[in-house]
Amino acid sequence: MAKIRRIHLKARKYVPIPGVSPGSIQLYEGALAPKITVYAYNASEYHCENLDSVTDLDEHFKKYQGLTHWIDVRGIGDIGLYNYLEKKFDIHKLVLEDIANIQQRPKMDEYDRYVFAVSRMLYVDVDLEIANEQISFILLPDILISFQENYTEITRPVISRLEMGKGNIRVSGPSYMLYSLMDVVVDNYFTLIYKLGDELETIEELLYRKPDKTLMYQTQCIKRAMIMIRRAVWPERDKINDMIRSDSKLISSHTKTFLKDTYDHSMQVIDLVESYKELTTSLIDTNLSFITNRMNEIMKVLTIISSIFIPLTFIAGVYGMNFAYQDPETGKILRHNMPELYSENGYIYTMAVMLLIAVVQMIYFWRKGWLSNK
Repeated sequence: MAKIRRIHLKARKYVPIPGVSPGSIQLYEGALAPKITVYAYNASEYHCENLDSVTDLDEHFKKYQGLTHWIDVRGIGDIGLYNYLEKKFDIHKLVLEDIANIQQRPKMDEYDRYVFAVSRMLYVDVDLEIANEQISFILLPDILISFQENYTEITRPVISRLEMGKGNIRVSGPSYMLYSLMDVVVDNYFTLIYKLGDELETIEELLYRKPDKTLMYQTQCIKRAMIMIRRAVWPERDKINDMIRSDSKLISSHTKTFLKDTYDHSMQVIDLVESYKELTTSLIDTNLSFITNRMNEIMKVLTIISSIFIPLTFIAGVYGMNFAYQDPETGKILRHNMPELYSENGYIYTMAVMLLIAVVQMIYFWRKGWLSNK
């Protein structure tokens, strides 16, 4: 028998402090300390280093001059990281605020010396909870900086391609690396949607076996997940479209060709989300319909039982009044009372009449089709 995997939304709480000045860095509770990995590469070289501090980047750049650099920052809970980026690369404070504020929607902002972009990574973790993680990017000449909230290996496919050195990833510059990471984000949407789709198929199978309100609750949870995916993928599509139409020299025409493919994938995700969202609504309505029909069947049975016993109860009530035919004190005959009260076979006759009435009613209900399950 099929079982529901019970994928749930991961509970998160981030409350910004109201009234602070624009550009202020607000680290959310539980923000992780940064782990920095730097990849330096070109067509013939590949180097990977784990840095203890962001200030070690200066030495790294001197050591690997002339190469393309991808700075992978996992964990954004360090004020020193933002101070260094502001001084080293002249990053605007509003950009740094958006990196620390993990509630940003996917977008792209162009500046004179760099491009800033945000994506939402959605995936199912080991606890079958849907994680909604922000990934931020700063695209500079020959440098790409990415920021993840957690230490998860969601960019592992890109790292593997970079290590093998196959394809365009080592020769197409940092903008192609940005495309590769965003393509992983969109591909994860497919993975998540297909998992939720499998769960919907299981719910549909169980629904036709035995409707239950827990199935409706699980379907509603999946519907919420679809709404969350929709809130992420629509702005992601707009962001990719903005990058394709961008005049920034940091985004090469070669990269824009591949971004068109990612744009098509985002449109497919949107179509799937809308289809599954309609399916969840249909399943909820079907579940409610089954429950209502089941309740109607119960009410029909109870109504039939009540209809049978109403005349029987009337007869029992009439003879339960016990109005004697003869006054026990004076011996006077009371002709308008119950002469059959002391009848020798009155009980048998009464039960026979009541049984006959019940049988006649059952035959009548059967001919009307009220006893059928159809």
